[in-house]
Formats: sequence, structure tokens, C-alpha cells
Amino acid sequence: MAAAVPIMVNDLTGKMGRAVADAVVARGADVCYLVPVAFSGEAKDPVTIGDVAVEIKSIRDGDPGAVLDDLKAKHPGLVVVDYTLPAAVNANADLYVKHAQPFVMGTTGGDRVKLLEDVATSGVPAVIAPQMGKQVVAFQAAMKLMATNFPGAFKGYTLTVTESHQSSKVDTSGTAKAIVESFNELGCGFDIKDAVLVRDVPTQIAPIPNGMGVPEEHILGHAFHTYRLTSPDNTVAFEFQHNVCGRSIYAEGTVDACLFLSSKMGEGCASEDCEAGKTLFDMIDVLREGGMVTN
Repeated sequence: MAAAVPIMVNDLTGKMGRAVADAVVARGADVCYLVPVAFSGEAKDPVTIGDVAVEIKSIRDGDPGAVLDDLKAKHPGLVVVDYTLPAAVNANADLYVKHAQPFVMGTTGGDRVKLLEDVATSGVPAVIAPQMGKQVVAFQAAMKLMATNFPGAFKGYTLTVTESHQSSKVDTSGTAKAIVESFNELGCGFDIKDAVLVRDVPTQIAPIPNGMGVPEEHILGHAFHTYRLTSPDNTVAFEFQHNVCGRSIYAEGTVDACLFLSSKMGEGCASEDCEAGKTLFDMIDVLREGGMVTN
């Protein structure tokens, strides 16, 4: 039986990090366990997750590299999860790479080109993806596959995109951008700037068709997307929708990515269409190799 995978979550004082930490503990100690140390922008009081008291250390002060090396020695097979801030993405990745620490990067933003190039060159095993929700990733992959196999299938159709997120998210979601890219390859010609971003609470909680139908308890954490295609003569319509309440889908997908990465450490990708010795992965790799262990 494989040993339980030790997982360090940075920064578990944030909402997403906390959700991942909860998911790690809930998965069971025979599968994985939460390492009792985490980095944050500054040192804070310990945080208790389940029965684990986690010490919160500053990643800016002291010697975070020495902390990582100590944790690797105490917890063989350590995997680090990063849900920090966009401004910290590249610096944090540099830290992990310098200390040959495998990691899962769920934080968005930063210089993504540099991030991917630096990690790929280093050979340090990592899963880097802006979207960790496994079913959403599968939908994105299916749309990309359809666009590749049937380019222009929706030529002439009009696309409308409406997405609702918590008010703190001011930009268009990366998921919507990726899906629109596939629709455009299918012939829609949609400008992502025309996407309707719903951020006002009255419209969010109002029932469909006048609102988005978001449950009020999830106003501070949701992702509701609707993509509607209409034929030139308005006689045919297709609608694609994915509505997410809370953060559990992303947290569970992140834990699955950690377990996948643990299985790949020192091995590389095993699927037929994956280059030998591959160490930089995304969530499509996790899906492709059956790494999604939850239902």
C-alpha cells in the first residue's frame, strides 16, 4: 500500500487555501495528510484544521528555503500547494524550484510565460493550472476537442456570454476566455470584451430569466457561466452552462492533482501522447491519466 502523501498548503489562511486544507484532512490519513507548517505573507497565529495545528510562517522573513528543506526531510514525498497572491506567483515558484520541491500552483496571475518556462527547464515536478475544478476542466477539454475536430461548425451563429462571480472579481474569468476561444474556432467570432459580467447582488440572486439564480448563501463564492448560441435566423439555439457554488470543486481537484503529482514524481508522464520524462503538468494531464480519484 502506498504511503500517505504529505501536503503543505500555502497560504491556508486564505479562503481557497483553507478549503484545500479541509479537503486534505477530509480525504483521510491513509491517503494524504496536512503538514503542520504553512507559509503566508507574514507570520500569524496557528490555524487548526481538523486535529492538525498548523504553524503559519512568513515567506518573506527568515529563511523559507531552510524551512522547506527541513519539511522535506521530515516528510518524504512532500507536495506543496500554492494558493497565495498573483504578485507572489513567480517568486514562490522560484523558491520551490531552487529547493527542488514539487508543487501544485493554483494561484492565477504573475508572468505565466516565465513561470512555465522556468519550471519546465528546472525539471521539478509540478502541476500548474488556473482552473482546478476537474469537471470544468473536462468541459473545457471537450470544447477544445470539438473545436479541433469540427472547425467552423457554428459559423454564423451569435454567441452571448454571461458570467457571475463574487464582486471582488472584477475581470473576466480565465475559464470564460478559454471556452470563448474554442467557440471562436467553431466560427462564432465573439469578442471577449462583450461578455456580460454580473457583479451586483440583486441581479445575481434574482431567479432566471431575469437574474442568475445564485443561492444567497453563495454570493461571496460562486462561478455561474452561460454560453448561448443562436442561429442567424433565430430558429435554433444551443446553451451551455456551468454553475459552481462554493470552493469544494476546486479544493477536491487540487488534492487530486497532489496525488497525481506524487505518483509522477521521478517518473514522468505515462500516457501514449505524453513526452517521455515530462515533469510539467496541467489538469488535462491529470484527467488523461485517470488521476481524478473522487466522484
